[in-house]
Amino acid sequence: MPEKLCKTDREENGIAILTIPGSSAVSARLLLETLQRQIAIIAGSGDVKGFILTGARDEFCRCSTGTAFAPYEMSALAGLGQQIMFSLERTGKPCIAAIGGECTGLGLELALASDFIVASRTASFGFPDIAAGKIPFCGGTQRLARLVGKSKAKELIFSGELIDAGEALRIKLINRLYHDDELMPSAVRLMAHICTRSPNAIRIGGEVVNAGYDIDLQTACMLERDAFALCFSSFDQREGMQAFLGKRQPQFKGE
Repeated sequence: MPEKLCKTDREENGIAILTIPGSSAVSARLLLETLQRQIAIIAGSGDVKGFILTGARDEFCRCSTGTAFAPYEMSALAGLGQQIMFSLERTGKPCIAAIGGECTGLGLELALASDFIVASRTASFGFPDIAAGKIPFCGGTQRLARLVGKSKAKELIFSGELIDAGEALRIKLINRLYHDDELMPSAVRLMAHICTRSPNAIRIGGEVVNAGYDIDLQTACMLERDAFALCFSSFDQREGMQAFLGKRQPQFKGE
């Protein structure tokens, strides 16, 4: 498997940076299979506390789905892509997508499956697939609608137009906006701060947000109640409380 399609670097403080190149010559299946392996490695690594997805040069995760495949082959490709997006959401580790250029198609679907997106002021976002008679296939239609609302998602998908970073921030597609040269340093600082928190509480909190987002409020709050109580069986909660009382920095273990 050509691991050079995706490169994972390690920073200090347990941060991994997964760089995904942009190239229309790369097939979607090949890139997805490589991503699947990289995500599994990150999820299973005890040394990685959080990770950042970013792109090479000025594009994020550009690839080709091909032009001459049967519907059943495309269904299998979409199934693989959706499975990988769910695996990204379920690593149990915080994930930030840091976008510094054009983020479209599969790249935007991958960014939407991260915990949240930060971007440079020159970044742009969209689903131009409609021009080729296609729609997003890795869950992008659903995640986009849940993030920016149904009507705005339809506008972006139907028109195929790209929006700039300022508009993406306005519609809450992205969380933070930085100058180009500050994107990665700022993303790393933000992740480093997040990684000082309890890995156990981050994992549980993320699971509750994801699970409760599409169900009724009362049931979702019941999930939160039980998850909150579960935190009190952990080492991290006891350590956090003792550190607070002792006016010192906690030493979390994710247990």
